[in-house]
Amino acid sequence: MSVSLQKRAVEVDFSRCRSCRFCSTVNICHSPDRCIGCLSCYYACPYGARRIVDAVEEVREIKIYIDGAEYTVPSGITIAEALRRCGFVFSDPSSKRASVACGTGGCWSCALTVDGELQRTCITPVEDGMKIESDTSGREPLRIVHGPQPHTVGGKATPWWEVNYVNYVEAAIWVAGCNLRCPQCQNYSVTYDNASPALTPKEAAIAVVGCHKKYGTRGIAVSGGEPTINRRWLVEFFKEVTRRVDSSVRRHLDSNGTVLTKDYVDELIEAGCNNIGVEPKCTRVETYMRITGIGNRELAERYLNTAWRSIEYIYEMYSNRVFLGVGLVYNRSLVSLDEIAEAGRRIASIDRRIQVTVLDYFPTFRRRDLKRPSVREMLMVKKILEDQGLETVIVQTIAGHIGPENRRMIEETR
Repeated sequence: MSVSLQKRAVEVDFSRCRSCRFCSTVNICHSPDRCIGCLSCYYACPYGARRIVDAVEEVREIKIYIDGAEYTVPSGITIAEALRRCGFVFSDPSSKRASVACGTGGCWSCALTVDGELQRTCITPVEDGMKIESDTSGREPLRIVHGPQPHTVGGKATPWWEVNYVNYVEAAIWVAGCNLRCPQCQNYSVTYDNASPALTPKEAAIAVVGCHKKYGTRGIAVSGGEPTINRRWLVEFFKEVTRRVDSSVRRHLDSNGTVLTKDYVDELIEAGCNNIGVEPKCTRVETYMRITGIGNRELAERYLNTAWRSIEYIYEMYSNRVFLGVGLVYNRSLVSLDEIAEAGRRIASIDRRIQVTVLDYFPTFRRRDLKRPSVREMLMVKKILEDQGLETVIVQTIAGHIGPENRRMIEETR
């Protein structure tokens, strides 16, 4: 039987397309014969050469089985959409249950058992006769991983005194998928990757620990994308790393903090995470929406508040066990200097000694019109934060990172 299906679809805007091949090598379509409205390519295109259109399509009705129960759904949609139509509710990204966290196929947090194998429901088309099981507790979680690579700088929670910009300080991996839509995403080729093979937590841990031992690093780090949006994977990753390294090795998480609830923080630290960098980016909701591309004000406010609360909670409960770093961002087109000062005061009210790293957002992804802040601008940002009482401020610049006791670099870049 055929039915009329109203759905969102994606069309190519050829006036914007630059033939960069991102859509054929990094974020690939998993339903090339017909658009199923997953919108992955729309979010991922570096030049915004995709547009969403309302479509009406005559499709067949098909049968699927969810935990043994039979349902009838239209074809031409994602498994996730079919599940929603059958009353299945995806969880919040902070939970251990399936959630459509990134919606582009990188984080695998939406994966369920489909015909006996773990499949991403957000980008996979529903098919007739599919057998879907919602309980994945007996299966190892998966995630797309880039790296490992040795890193000379580290992240927001790499103790500044370990960094000399020459020797490797951390062995790092970067995981795909993010719940934000930053138009100036600074790592978009990782964030929107849905084509690379996915790894289990154990496989990723073995790889990064091997890198750590090869290069003699003091720390192991995971960044992204956004690592926290697949909770089962991340917790198991830290458990696997902790089993394989000496207790003195730093196990470092860099996060946007948007889903770091108190119980999630507790579980990560119990799993062995002992360095956490949280990047709330700014203090004001309107600024946060501009930076992150989140158009829903209520969601943006929740994400921003969760990030700031996670900083307060980590400091209050774990300052004796966890090295905490806070990340801010600066570009004159995105954040004012007044807001930088406001963020500095907020962090100083928790503890003046908290390490703060400010990223100089540069032109990339869909904001190639941005002008990268000069070294002088970033030194001004550094001084503003120090004037609020902060004792440990590091700024990323085009000439390298400038932080406490790095007098040589500061003098060279004046």
